Amino acid sequence: MSQQFDVIVIGSGFGGSVVTCRLAESGARVLVLERGRRWTKDQYPRQAKDAWIYEHTQPQKHNGWLDLRFFKGMAVAQGAGVGGGSLCYSSVVLEANPTRFEQGWPPEITYSELQPYYDRVRKMMGVHPIPPGQHTQRAKLMEQAAQKVGYGDRFQSMPLAISFDPDWNYQLEDPLNEKHSRQFVNAQGQKQGTCIHLGNCDLGCDVHAKNTLDLNYIPAGENKGAEVRSLHLVRYIQPEEGGYRVIFDRIENGQLIRGEERGKIVVIAAGSLGSSELLLNSRDKYRTLPKVSQQLGKNWSANANVLTPDFYSKDVEVRQSIGPTITAGMDFTDGSFEGESFIIEDDGFPNMLLNAISSKLNSGKFSLFALALRNHLQRGLDEKNPLSNVMVWLGAGVDAADGQLSLGRNWLKPWETDLKLDWNIQRSKSAIDAILNLQKQLSQANGGKLYIPFYWSVLRSLLTVHPLGGCKMGTTAEDGVVDHKGEVFGYKNLYVADGAILPEAVGRNPSMTIAALAERVAHLMVSN
Repeated sequence: MSQQFDVIVIGSGFGGSVVTCRLAESGARVLVLERGRRWTKDQYPRQAKDAWIYEHTQPQKHNGWLDLRFFKGMAVAQGAGVGGGSLCYSSVVLEANPTRFEQGWPPEITYSELQPYYDRVRKMMGVHPIPPGQHTQRAKLMEQAAQKVGYGDRFQSMPLAISFDPDWNYQLEDPLNEKHSRQFVNAQGQKQGTCIHLGNCDLGCDVHAKNTLDLNYIPAGENKGAEVRSLHLVRYIQPEEGGYRVIFDRIENGQLIRGEERGKIVVIAAGSLGSSELLLNSRDKYRTLPKVSQQLGKNWSANANVLTPDFYSKDVEVRQSIGPTITAGMDFTDGSFEGESFIIEDDGFPNMLLNAISSKLNSGKFSLFALALRNHLQRGLDEKNPLSNVMVWLGAGVDAADGQLSLGRNWLKPWETDLKLDWNIQRSKSAIDAILNLQKQLSQANGGKLYIPFYWSVLRSLLTVHPLGGCKMGTTAEDGVVDHKGEVFGYKNLYVADGAILPEAVGRNPSMTIAALAERVAHLMVSN
């Protein structure tokens, strides 16, 4: 017989971790059910054989770092594990442009209303810009390009959830050596180190300089008694007297083992896709939540993500894989470029070859190949990387937010349902074109050659790392799935608190706005 918790939180990303922390601090008995692993530094994926992929159709066999979902015209990349999207995002923590809340949101949600919650997120996650003298070569390249095309005033350092040592710099002897990472214990009792620009932000920071949610909000909740269970995949939710029954599959020894727990309050925070799918399953497949609004699944957004590689000659220094993944950007969310609202940032990616070979050597296993490459394995400013002169521009903007999620047949298993996305580029094309046009200008300014990916140039498809919507906020069940407090219309004490509740794109990196909304949801829950 399962026990009853005060609150069951489903998911541990920028919504779930915040709610877990604040409700546990209030004295509630909180259980967190997270579908992914609880990652440690020694488990971060590095070699080809490591756990890279989370496969939603076979989570008992493949429960790795990244969940890639492919739909018609859209691919979605999501983190999987305790800490959710914070595990693989680029550490950029930005407020939304105040004008984004002027329409499309419930009247209670305004920029000024969110200000105190933004402040709480900023403090909890240790948000700062990169210190002077630590700007990456990519950022310098972006600044040069911005000046040349007449937008130098738009260039800015991004606020980052990374722990920096102001005394670190590129002039140190062997600057990327871990001996330069200053060790400390954070306010939540977690061991961390300061950033030494290893460039592995998206794959797990080797020195724990990245302030991921499993190092702050989640342990803060656990310090107050919250219980976190990893590898628990929730299937559906069923109301019962005094609360809800949450039915899940626990992953153990390669098997799915059915289980359930009961909670007076349930908070769904499984991400845009996960929260929408869970409510769709509960309403349409298991029919346990039949009153959920018909707006469920609508107003889905890719936040107009555009990732574009830019190739430079050897005489242009890029150092693609050195430094925090993103440190700088150019903000046009005021609509001043071609009438579209967007931001462009310098987006790095790890030195995969170096990571793989170093991991092989560190494992203690003999390898002639690794030994042959030993002279090239030293981390440093001159490290070997065949892609060191490739720049990647990340664009994020305000698209039409007119995608729709629904359940359909799984073609490989016709007896099962699967999440489907109906998304059309037409109403969002002008935002994508504006981003690409500016990326081309920045590339040409420094002699680069921008490569428009085949999936866009020919297939008119996109890859997003900022999925939003599906359980949008509204004023009634006629125009939304949840109210301004995150509570599901028609179901008392059932909440959604993550990126799914955003009714439209925000244009900038959405993590801080998601966390601020979750702070507000938790505050109102505790106050009532």
